[in-house]
Amino acid sequence: MTVTLGERTAETVAVYFEKTRSPAVQKMLPQKARTVEEALADFQKTREPGAKSFGRTIYAGGQYVGDVWCYCMDPGGDPQAMVSYCVFEQALWGRGIAAKALGLFLEEVRERFGLEHIGAFTFASNTGSIRVLEKNGFRLAEVFTEDGVESKYYRK
Repeated sequence: MTVTLGERTAETVAVYFEKTRSPAVQKMLPQKARTVEEALADFQKTREPGAKSFGRTIYAGGQYVGDVWCYCMDPGGDPQAMVSYCVFEQALWGRGIAAKALGLFLEEVRERFGLEHIGAFTFASNTGSIRVLEKNGFRLAEVFTEDGVESKYYRK
């Protein structure tokens, strides 16, 4: 299946917010925004000059299926940014779409922003996300427990 990245828009942000309300996605992906209005306000901040986050939409076979983004962008920092991703179409989980999308995204942020040192958090129980990170060259840096949940921090 062909995986491509596209532009995020207010429309895709609203779709993403609604699609990620499913219990299966919520279990794997903590989210800051509690309403679609909050999600749209956060998206608008990414469009401002000097924004510290950047995201793309994920398409598989021409269908919008998720997002990938980096946040806390700081070219002089270590890491230079944090990355996150979500394929919200559960029927497509385990088919390599997130791994391919993340690879494409990492190439783009390296070229566009010069970002090479990237961090990522995932729940220790999220074996799919761990595989995505490791396929893209991330290595485990730390295991920790927060609010009673074991998590892992990866670096590339």
